[in-house]
Amino acid sequence: MGPQAPSRARDTAIIARGYNSEIVSPVAAMPTLICGSIAYDTIMVFGDRFKNHILPEQLHILNVAFLVPDMRREFGGCAGNIAYTLKLLGGEPLIMATVGDDYQPYDYRLQKLHLVQRHIRRIPDTFTAQAFITTDLDDNQITAFHPGAMNHSHENHVDEAKAVTLGIVAPDGREGMLQHAREFQSAGIPFLFDPGQGLPMFNGTELTAFVNQASYVAVNDYEGQLLQERTGRKLEDLASELDALILTRGAEGSTIFSDGQRIDIPCVKASDLVDPTGCGDAYRAGLLYGIAAGFDWPKTGRLAALMGSIKIASRGGQNHSASREEIGRLFRRNFGSDL
Repeated sequence: MGPQAPSRARDTAIIARGYNSEIVSPVAAMPTLICGSIAYDTIMVFGDRFKNHILPEQLHILNVAFLVPDMRREFGGCAGNIAYTLKLLGGEPLIMATVGDDYQPYDYRLQKLHLVQRHIRRIPDTFTAQAFITTDLDDNQITAFHPGAMNHSHENHVDEAKAVTLGIVAPDGREGMLQHAREFQSAGIPFLFDPGQGLPMFNGTELTAFVNQASYVAVNDYEGQLLQERTGRKLEDLASELDALILTRGAEGSTIFSDGQRIDIPCVKASDLVDPTGCGDAYRAGLLYGIAAGFDWPKTGRLAALMGSIKIASRGGQNHSASREEIGRLFRRNFGSDL
């Protein structure tokens, strides 16, 4: 089963802090279609080290149990995380995802956050995608991921969403990602290809097709290396076929390759380093907002970096909050210019 529905008081607090800004967003009337996963994340902390309980010479008969007194459940999935932060910025995200019979708590949450659900399809007799993550005192992790309804993402179609001006193909079911990229291209809708942890599912030919179909590609440094290896092409070469290729490098900042130029984006110092989960999704929400608003790449990249830094100060992918005014102040403080 998924997590219990969040308390009404907590939801109201989030909405009051982050969603009731008096500033009218310049992209509020420009819907962005977010194709990706909706998932529950169950995070457990083991109060010891795995190495003290896993004997190397006994791996062939492994049978271990870990007592995990510290456990929490979070609302996650790339589509949910991206949409959450894009809504904070004042954008109009439309989530396109597939969910299971246990979706009700997530349904309740999205209603309270005023996130449109008309393109979220329920698949009978399945579970919503979910990850079970156990972490030890050395920050090693053992993760089990159940895709569930996510494997039916191809049952959704881009042309079901009307008046969309921009989109993203984020990690999702394999067939759904392939199909949605083709459908965006066929509809003439520019989109960001964000393969994330789904990149290993695709071979070089398929990844080349994604690049040819997309207007933008975003990868982290590991994914960028894998993309180069599988396509046999350097990132700078791939970028020449795109409006932009964005490479994130964690604490080292990010780089945007566009129109033959390399634009280095500095990392924004966070108020606290709590949890990196969902930072990449928050960064991508900043990219989507900047693209829709018509910002240049230096400003778009800086906004994306700022949103990642805001997120890392909170646990989970959807517990950070900031009003448009607060985001504007932080942007001015870090970069010396107005958002």
